[in-house]
Amino acid sequence: MKNPFITSAIQKRGMESFFIRPERPEDIDAIFEVNLQAFGQDGEARLVNALRDDGDYNRELSLVAVFGERIIGHILFPPIVIVSDTTETSALALAPLAVHQDFQCLGIGAALIEEGLKECQRLGHRIVVVVGHPTYYPKFGFTIARDFGIQAPFPCPDEAFMALSLASGALDGIHGTVRYPIAFDTVGAHTS
Repeated sequence: MKNPFITSAIQKRGMESFFIRPERPEDIDAIFEVNLQAFGQDGEARLVNALRDDGDYNRELSLVAVFGERIIGHILFPPIVIVSDTTETSALALAPLAVHQDFQCLGIGAALIEEGLKECQRLGHRIVVVVGHPTYYPKFGFTIARDFGIQAPFPCPDEAFMALSLASGALDGIHGTVRYPIAFDTVGAHTS
């Protein structure tokens, strides 16, 4: 993956370029470290490990940004379900997204999101949900999930809980509450 803007920004820091690829088994420790360092605590890092251990995880949807031999960013798209009284709709969450502090504000997170969403679409997934900054994720097409009748299972400002359709009409008629994998409640984003 070559993005001229990102390559230029990184070169200004005396670096060459980076690339994005799926996670490999030997990346596990480095992914933990990037998430730990990026968030300043280990909740997201433990969440990634728990999702991997529980099988709520697709290696093709766990992408890393690599500079030289160093992993500098990570994104994961674990499976979720949107549950209503009558239906269950499979979807993905975008969680977590981490970029090492030394490499932030260079477009690496955006590149991970863009490549990740392309891979989700290539694999036939139709809906992605994210809890995130309300001015950042709309750049990638995310809009307020509640506008589609999709609710978070935890207290969350409407503008921070967003959904994205990866296929025409994928969100039509979809409504309900998102059910995350159990790891989110035991070690991840929903715990303090």
